[in-house]
Amino acid sequence: MDLRHLPPPLLLLLLASGPAAGADPAALWSTRVQPLLDRHCVKCHGPIEKHGGLELDTPAAVLAGGDSGAVVVAGQPDSSPLALNLVAGAGSHMPPDKQLTDDEQAIVRAWIDALGNAPPEPAASTSGKTAETRAFATVTEAIDVLMAEAWARQGVEPAPPVDDATWCRRVWLDLAGRIPTEAEQRDFLQTPSDTRRAALVDRLLDSDEHAVRMRELWDVFLMGRGKRESREERRRNSGWWSYLEQAFRTNRPWDSVVREILVARPAGADAKGTPWFLYERRNDHQAIAEAVAPLVYGARIDCAQCHDHPLAREIKQAHYWGLVAAFNRGKNVEGTTDVAESAVGGFVNFTNLRKESQPALVTLLGGTTVAENWPVDGSPEADSDEKYLDPAAQPRVPKFSRREAFAAAATSGNPLLARAFVNRLWAVLLGRGIVAPVDEMTTRNQPSHPELLDWLSADFAAHQYDIRREVRGIVLSRVYALGIASHSAPDPDPAAFACAAERPLTAEQIARSWSIAAGRPTENDSLRRAAVAAIPDVMPRDYQATFQQAQFLSAAPALKELLEPVPESTVARIAALQAPSERVEAAFRAVLGRAPEPEEMAQAEQVLASRPEQPAEAARDLVWALLTSAEFLTQP
Repeated sequence: MDLRHLPPPLLLLLLASGPAAGADPAALWSTRVQPLLDRHCVKCHGPIEKHGGLELDTPAAVLAGGDSGAVVVAGQPDSSPLALNLVAGAGSHMPPDKQLTDDEQAIVRAWIDALGNAPPEPAASTSGKTAETRAFATVTEAIDVLMAEAWARQGVEPAPPVDDATWCRRVWLDLAGRIPTEAEQRDFLQTPSDTRRAALVDRLLDSDEHAVRMRELWDVFLMGRGKRESREERRRNSGWWSYLEQAFRTNRPWDSVVREILVARPAGADAKGTPWFLYERRNDHQAIAEAVAPLVYGARIDCAQCHDHPLAREIKQAHYWGLVAAFNRGKNVEGTTDVAESAVGGFVNFTNLRKESQPALVTLLGGTTVAENWPVDGSPEADSDEKYLDPAAQPRVPKFSRREAFAAAATSGNPLLARAFVNRLWAVLLGRGIVAPVDEMTTRNQPSHPELLDWLSADFAAHQYDIRREVRGIVLSRVYALGIASHSAPDPDPAAFACAAERPLTAEQIARSWSIAAGRPTENDSLRRAAVAAIPDVMPRDYQATFQQAQFLSAAPALKELLEPVPESTVARIAALQAPSERVEAAFRAVLGRAPEPEEMAQAEQVLASRPEQPAEAARDLVWALLTSAEFLTQP
């Protein structure tokens, strides 16, 4: 049972009836207690401010107590100061200027009560290391075994798998960025069943469409969605898009890709676009640092600019400014896409909340510090030709390059690199990361399946960061093929991955799939641009439909043009059929890849029958309705 979805009276009834009997203290902490304490308590009782020596940001810190002793007695909320001080009129009332509701107090009591039955789980590793790594022959086998064990432990019954037609549509959307044509789906279903899924996956992974799809995703993950078309054009013209596509097309190891875009010195024509990751941020070294952190650590470090991270203890202010220092010798070369780097300068200090000044050393989150000699007396260094590999080169390359040294450290011996990629890829293909959100992989935000994430991360690095192998293993797994949850069952915990997540299609998937369904060429850049402008989000944390999207779906000129009954188009083909049932069947097959249900058939036939003198217009309206339906616009 997921306590997050219970209404307050039912929550109180449950807690009063003895939650310790079945409650999981770790789950209660992460879903209910931790967010509550974060809002009301951690500002004064956390890593930064430790009033009374008490810290309330982790279970271990809470159980350690403060200067006055223990604040929690496991299994005994009535003897625990943490719970007693929340009650109105308490002598040491907390929070000082606010009264928590009965529901909020009940959450804390429930957690303390649950601690009496089961000890809190130890913090999982964020480094990708486990005490013992089990051996599995393939990525798919590891996922299937570890997920099945997790479901058994949790008492969760996974949803039934989808049929082959639905799986086919799902994998085409994920790997090629579009729905299959009717012929492509038919060919798949006619292939012998024991080999067809693996054969289709291998075919799609080898396709140019897959390279484009991966580029579309990682362009947004790395750079954000361009708000203006001019930014998109610059990414295309700089070679950035071509570089990413070629990297995915040739299955370039991910650590090599990351190293190349951080160093930003193209080694050949295929790498022409690598500097754009730095160049687009226009010498804003803090913006560069904030973009690099999720890439190499899987975590944002923005909150550590002015002080150590208030919640994630491992992220220090020194990490933020050290990452800034790794790139602060760089400068865009106007008129080119090069990012030059000086051999001198960039020695800066940062000041913490205690007004203490500290040097910004290039220090990685895992503890590695890039060795570098600082000027003894703080005097500026003199620049000279002998400090560069080739003084005549444009731009010159320093013999000691900070960003190259950082790139080497971040891509060698840094397990967080593999962990960050694997977690994001899992989220792309399954709708949610094993750690969610994907850019908050900290000790505060534990993985739902720690052994699985550790295994996948270690295996990814051990196989030379083979992206294609990782994708293949995930999409051929049992969890990828699960159907949606039953409407009669309570809402499942999304972190259990026991059913398919509802995933909105990206703008690019929508534009291409509309073209396929309409029987028109998929290369329609004006339609793609219109879709991106209306639906810019990619993997939003909380999906919210907007008026702009509704207007686009109901009256987009580009969609209207797509549905003109030109020869060989879907609308023209449907309009030429004689029987209304044939037209409805053809529309559903073309757009949704399935036959209509009896009720759908009856309603659609009424739509067609209402305009007997305008068969093309009626067919267009039916296809338009299907193209803008929730079923079409979400992952099957």
